[in-house]
Amino acid sequence: MTAEVACWCCGRSRPESGVVRLGSHPEVAVCLSCAHYLHQQARGREDALRPSPGARVRDVGRAIRRQVIQHGWQHKPVIGPVLRWLGSRMP
Repeated sequence: MTAEVACWCCGRSRPESGVVRLGSHPEVAVCLSCAHYLHQQARGREDALRPSPGARVRDVGRAIRRQVIQHGWQHKPVIGPVLRWLGSRMP
């Protein structure tokens, strides 16, 4: 049986194959979900520092994502699966 590792971000236990480790600090393990979230946050900060047409498009996408989550549309029976599929493929 594979040992479980606690994510330093959310605290959930994951198998070693379900986490990434920081290069200079191998004791730090972050689950894949949190790693994706951190990447999105980093991209948002980069976009704020260096505005460009691509950054503006990503800002609009992030605003749409916030609205969907705020209204809970991702849980609707018909449109929810489509929104979740799109959300997993957006930068």
